[in-house]
Amino acid sequence: MPDVAVIGASMTEFGQREAWVRELLAEAGTACLDDAGVSPESVEHLYVSNMASGEFEGQTGVPNALGHDLAAVPAYTQRVDQTSASGGAGIYAAWQSVASGASEMTLLVGGEKMTHRTTGEATDVIASLTHPVEYKQGVTLPSFAGLTARLYLDRFDAPRESLAKVAVKNHANGVRNPHAQFRKEIDVETAMEAPMVADPLRLYDFCPITDGSAALLFCSERTAKEYTDEYAVVSGVGGATDTHVVHERVDPTTMGGVVESGREAYEMADIAPEDVDVAELHDMFTILEFLQMEGLGFAPNGEAWREIEQGTTRLDGDLPVNTSGGLKSKGHPLGASGVAQGYEIYKQLVGEAGKRQVDADVGLACNVGGFGNCVTTTVMEAGR
Repeated sequence: MPDVAVIGASMTEFGQREAWVRELLAEAGTACLDDAGVSPESVEHLYVSNMASGEFEGQTGVPNALGHDLAAVPAYTQRVDQTSASGGAGIYAAWQSVASGASEMTLLVGGEKMTHRTTGEATDVIASLTHPVEYKQGVTLPSFAGLTARLYLDRFDAPRESLAKVAVKNHANGVRNPHAQFRKEIDVETAMEAPMVADPLRLYDFCPITDGSAALLFCSERTAKEYTDEYAVVSGVGGATDTHVVHERVDPTTMGGVVESGREAYEMADIAPEDVDVAELHDMFTILEFLQMEGLGFAPNGEAWREIEQGTTRLDGDLPVNTSGGLKSKGHPLGASGVAQGYEIYKQLVGEAGKRQVDADVGLACNVGGFGNCVTTTVMEAGR
């Protein structure tokens, strides 16, 4: 299989947007092609990561429409839906299309339009990914997060402030990201005194409802060198699932899908956790940053909270995590989030991350669907 490279990336402004999903996707797709200097007619495969355009705005057939809007006809088009991990699944699909030799130039665009719906309506759409039996009992993703956070804090004797410090760190990073939804710093006291949502988690422990889109352009490394000297290589990718019913898991503080997808990605890339220089993790809730750090081998089980206390995951730490601001500050437009994680890792590896730039040759992105129901982990390395 040929080595698969990323030669272009884009991200729209995240937040409350007037544009509908088709316009958001076209905005990111056009910018990505411009970034790479590739013409639309060169695109052979076009993938769209999207969870719920039909449910949110009654819009279906989005990939076909986007192919027309980008002037990429007659490219093969396909929608990739893996709930809130749709973006990561899109990266996997785009990688497969190039690695298999089926496509020489593959464009992935992820996006979602959500803010025109009320919080209750948006929450209902997202909650539809849970098991019907659990949903009937009032168990939602925020309630799972609260229950798991309480178990984690009690079992590992972790201070509640450690979760607040995740929010503080990611907001500080978001200030440096011109595309982030929330570009303001907060302090621990503000996070600790915010309204309770799902005990012990408060308002600043949760990501917002967001509109936005992001895109990545994939090709073989051989082709990449024809366009640019600055590119990233997808050296490892892995996908996995866990039980759909969360209470069937042996230990709710261990995300089996994260562990397995990470193992696959590390094995393919032939690296170990300690080789990773920067990571984008799916912090839909602050507790998830800890669970993914542990599942990916960045900290022993029950010890991730110590890394936030020691500053390991800060921009100037040994392993910067969520330099983009994460879902917490950057925003979480469902289908776009995993693609935006890839955007951030790509920008870090080619040295174009601006004020949030860190020293990185190897980056990792972990995109989670539901409460660990499905996960895709991607490793990228700077092209040489």
